[in-house]
Amino acid sequence: MTLRIQKSIEKERVIFHLAGRIRADQVAALRTLLRSEVPGNNLALDLKEVKLVDRGAIRFLAQSQVDGTSLTNCPAFIGEWILQERNAMQREEAEHRKFERD
Repeated sequence: MTLRIQKSIEKERVIFHLAGRIRADQVAALRTLLRSEVPGNNLALDLKEVKLVDRGAIRFLAQSQVDGTSLTNCPAFIGEWILQERNAMQREEAEHRKFERD
């Protein structure tokens, strides 16, 4: 299973429709794709046809949300995993800050 990406523009919003499987080794290319857009564009990732993800992909999606990219049509299992991963990332960050202070 591969990752397919289609771009559309709807009402001043750039949407990347993702389909298939998102793997950690594809994250750099996805990040580059998002960064290639004009700064300030309203970006969205449509996950309706995403069937499989790994932890690297989940971390990318979680960070993309934090950075302002909307996730649309997000399957429930991906949304739940993103929430868990975001909580884990916040704990790691808090531990890192504590370690730097000590």
